[in-house]
Amino acid sequence: MKTMRQLTKAEEQIMQKLWKLEMCTVKEILEELPEPKPAYNTVSTIVRILEDKKFVDHKVFGKGYKYFPIVDKETYSNQSLHKLMEGYFGGSFKRMVSFFVKKNDVSLTELERILEEVKKSE
Repeated sequence: MKTMRQLTKAEEQIMQKLWKLEMCTVKEILEELPEPKPAYNTVSTIVRILEDKKFVDHKVFGKGYKYFPIVDKETYSNQSLHKLMEGYFGGSFKRMVSFFVKKNDVSLTELERILEEVKKSE
């Protein structure tokens, strides 16, 4: 698995909007963000950083740009989860799941339901 750069919280927030909108302007991203909204220039700067990190690209439309993700959400999520598992659970999926089951007080019935859903999606 090729390692991609990790995103900051602000970068992830912008990527969530880009994944949702698929192709959009900085203004459209800004409209999707919750109050208090950051400055337009802040969002624009983050989008350019995401371009530098090879998460986003753009197309020219008239005098403006429309941005789109070039890393899909599932790929980034898988990489982030793998990094979490390696860093905090010694690479053990079993230890990670056990941790989340205990911390979230998941019952045996709920766990069985989750396993059934996983089997259905295979």
